[in-house]
Amino acid sequence: MSDAAVSPPPSTGSNVRDDNHTVVKAAGLIGAATFSSRILGFVRDMVLARLFGATPAADAFFVAYRVPNLLRELFAEGSMSSAFIPVFTEYHARRGRDEAWELASAVFTTLLTILTGITLLGILAAPAIVWLLAPGFHDDPAKLAMTTWLTRVMFPYLLFISLAALAMGVLNSVRAFAAPAFSPVLFNICIISAAFLLSPFLSEPILGVAIGVVIGGAAQFLMQLPGLRRRDLLFRWRFEPTHPGMVRIGKLMVPSLLGMSVTQVNITVSTILASFFSGAPTYLFYGMRLIQFPLGIFGVALATAILPTLAAQATRGALEELRATLGFGLRMILFIILPAMVGLILLRMPIVHLFFEHGTFTAADTVATATAVLCYALGLWAFAGVRIIVAAYYSLQDTKTPAIAAVAAVGANLVFSFLLMGPLRHAGLALATALAAMVNGAILVAVLHRRLGGMDWASIARSSSRVLLATAPVAVACLWVAGAAVWTHPGEWIAKGVMLFVGIGLSVTGYVGVHALLRSEELDVLWSMVKRKIGR
Repeated sequence: MSDAAVSPPPSTGSNVRDDNHTVVKAAGLIGAATFSSRILGFVRDMVLARLFGATPAADAFFVAYRVPNLLRELFAEGSMSSAFIPVFTEYHARRGRDEAWELASAVFTTLLTILTGITLLGILAAPAIVWLLAPGFHDDPAKLAMTTWLTRVMFPYLLFISLAALAMGVLNSVRAFAAPAFSPVLFNICIISAAFLLSPFLSEPILGVAIGVVIGGAAQFLMQLPGLRRRDLLFRWRFEPTHPGMVRIGKLMVPSLLGMSVTQVNITVSTILASFFSGAPTYLFYGMRLIQFPLGIFGVALATAILPTLAAQATRGALEELRATLGFGLRMILFIILPAMVGLILLRMPIVHLFFEHGTFTAADTVATATAVLCYALGLWAFAGVRIIVAAYYSLQDTKTPAIAAVAAVGANLVFSFLLMGPLRHAGLALATALAAMVNGAILVAVLHRRLGGMDWASIARSSSRVLLATAPVAVACLWVAGAAVWTHPGEWIAKGVMLFVGIGLSVTGYVGVHALLRSEELDVLWSMVKRKIGR
């Protein structure tokens, strides 16, 4: 197969090929772990949909969960992780393990101290927070009170998940991806267990799910401690907020609070506005959950795997290698995300019907959720692409540019939301989030192109044309499945499940087959990794 689009200039070709294989291998591991987590996440969502449907209790839970989840994105998996990994990688590469360990311990102690205070403050301020986040609940005191109580119960989740994100950053920096990637599996197990074993014994069953969220966050942190111990990187108490590395991380964090978390910020804006429509917070939550399945397995996995490699290239000043790795990452994202986007759009009704339309979740809820999936899916390529582009900025220790782009995207989301929520209701809010992601991506790409002195757009364009051509059999198979008569019949869940998975199998087979005929470079890289694995 041709290797033209994958190979960089001769002087750096070997290094970049090795880096690309490292990225793909790590992304494969993270993707497999994320796939396991997403499957359990689907089971969790099916349980919640069956038990609570789109009831006021479900609306209250999803609004309350949005508060610590947003703060997690801002302080943990967003700004803290993206600022920590490049600095920690530099310390580990240039100053050795001991100084890197001291830096990680200083960050751990500072983070624990700050987030304990934020958690206590959040518990006390929960009524005011919910009042601001759920203006549509103001006329329903019972719903408002339930949301406030659930917010208080779930706020400690912020503390645990932030510590888990720090542990993940340390392990990922030393190329240990397994434990961090599989830790969300425990999170879903805890919530499912709480829903079945704890909720039935409470006067308000949804409270059991909230407790499961907190236990799950703690489990994610604890699962990673053995990996830190094995590498002699287990945190110790070291309160040193003036540590030079800590100061650099803090400076990088300040402007990046929105940079990596713009999607979550926009989803939060949508949640606030959705509180004016009955059931809308639930529809948007389940709609985004389906979007996050391919986004988490492939988009986030690849971004997580590529950041340490980009950071190492930036540390040694190898910008040519960085450009090549970044282009490779974007091509791999398009290779995987575009067919997933087409599949979600065409199969949205069968998927929502099969997985969620049980118990108190009605056919009308299915239609409303599927509409949200359609609008979110239109921006799936932008959600995933932004993850890769932002990783490049953070590898260069530039958090200001993503922050500026994020502010513009949040402003665009507000404008689109107010324009679209009237005629399209909750679907307009989902569409506004997708459009804002496109605005964010366009700004980031334009600036990065100038900063790096260009990118290999010719290879990306060739790859995109192959992807679009290979997506044709995906569309045909999905249309055949969506038009089957079985979806109009009540029950027959086994037949419906078989029909859906047969359609997905045909789509994947057709997609891979066309790429094989076209001698796709991206497929070549994946296949060579598979052959290496089989050979070992």
